[in-house]
Amino acid sequence: MQWTRTAAKLEKEFSFENFSQALDFVVAVGEIAEEMGHHPDIHLINYSNVLIETTTHDEGNAVTDKDEQLAAAVDRLYADRG
Repeated sequence: MQWTRTAAKLEKEFSFENFSQALDFVVAVGEIAEEMGHHPDIHLINYSNVLIETTTHDEGNAVTDKDEQLAAAVDRLYADRG
């Protein structure tokens, strides 16, 4: 599944087998976001799905390179979780 892009944000939902895996992913995404200094909205949905939404607030809530870089880092994290 690809990231969905609008003028204002990128978003993507990630699925896990259980709550523990989803929560671990949320924490890991938070650590990446802190390192990058770029913080997405993170939603834990139905105990095993995580929705990530990212936008650059100081650019008028637009999608920028910061969002693209964060999305790529989150995708690598998800791919490496195995």
